[in-house]
Amino acid sequence: MTELITLCENAVRAKYAAALISTDKKNEVLKKCAQALVQNGAYILAANDKDLETAVKNGMSESKQDRLRLTEARIEGVAEGLRQVSELPNPIGEVMDEFDRPNGLHISKVRVPMGVIGIIYESRPNVTADAFSLTFKAGSACILKGGSDAIETNKAIVKVLRDVLESAGLDPDILQLIENTDRAVTTEFMKMKQYVDVLIPRGGAGLIRAVVENSLIPVIETGTGNCHVYVDKDADLDMAVNIVFNAKTQRISVCNSMESLVVHRDIKDEFLPKLYKKLSEKNVEFRCDADSLAVLGDNAKAATEEDFGTEYLDYILSVKTVDSVEEAIDHINKYSTHHSESIVTSNDETAEKFLERVDAACVYKNVSTRFTDGFEFGFGAEIGISTQKLHARGPMGLKEITSYKYRITGNGQVRG
Repeated sequence: MTELITLCENAVRAKYAAALISTDKKNEVLKKCAQALVQNGAYILAANDKDLETAVKNGMSESKQDRLRLTEARIEGVAEGLRQVSELPNPIGEVMDEFDRPNGLHISKVRVPMGVIGIIYESRPNVTADAFSLTFKAGSACILKGGSDAIETNKAIVKVLRDVLESAGLDPDILQLIENTDRAVTTEFMKMKQYVDVLIPRGGAGLIRAVVENSLIPVIETGTGNCHVYVDKDADLDMAVNIVFNAKTQRISVCNSMESLVVHRDIKDEFLPKLYKKLSEKNVEFRCDADSLAVLGDNAKAATEEDFGTEYLDYILSVKTVDSVEEAIDHINKYSTHHSESIVTSNDETAEKFLERVDAACVYKNVSTRFTDGFEFGFGAEIGISTQKLHARGPMGLKEITSYKYRITGNGQVRG
């Protein structure tokens, strides 16, 4: 407990220093951090190998191992994310609004750092570098609490990044990692309201629920991804097959992968066999409602009610047949986690209904759900995908992790 308080106190001290770093200095440091990650790739991969060995011993699923695994290419991808963040405009100091009052007061609304940002996350060690790059560019200090399954990798990445901060003459406590893997420490961290300005959970439904229910710190809720693709009666079926194949199989372990197919009854007999043939390349299991099961027969299983609301993170796909786009929208809004939903259609009117009425952070027309990502949106990286509606929604980049304050100037006004 004493160690955690000291860490938080150090973060509070560091946040004031972080807020004063110039844009040029931030960008220079981020580029050096990217270079250091690549140069220290062997060191980071050796630590990652230790975590993977433990994961295998503990019986971790292959999809979760994929989240945990780093490669030279993935490290280069993380480094590229830092480089992209270095090229983004500095949000701090932006005048968001400005106006004069009749009494002569001049009021401006100015973007400022959040302060201390706490991030609790699971498995994916790329989050460690992504979170640092964004919070650093946004003028804040961050405290990271990664999962025990990635502890060795996270320690290695943080050491590399802190060494760069220190060599650049900056306070290394701008970035801190809670290395104690005891869950009780995580629970205590959620109570550090006097030190931490906002807490962002990033992981599975259980982690997010635990943070939302137990944190005394304000929380930005990131969500799980029960993502749908609706293939309309006016869809280009070849396009639909390609989109579904990508959304479902390109990387199954991520929150923006597709979990559920909704298909219009008029094209199910032609479309489902074509899709089944393509997805068989990845041995995807179909769990179907009665109408789609009648088409695929022994090639599929009957879906349960639970299947339609499940984030599988596996080569499993639920299938629902509908008679209209309205029915598709109702089904999606019922079972969605409000993350990412897509329609495949050549009918602009139908697409507009879908885009307007589906309740999700990101809605797509003729695009794979896999694009819900800070990197793909041009944010360089992301803190997470917010599925709530207060403060931030969708991929959270630099502006989403800042606050603002009002600056008021006058010439002696007093209130009568």
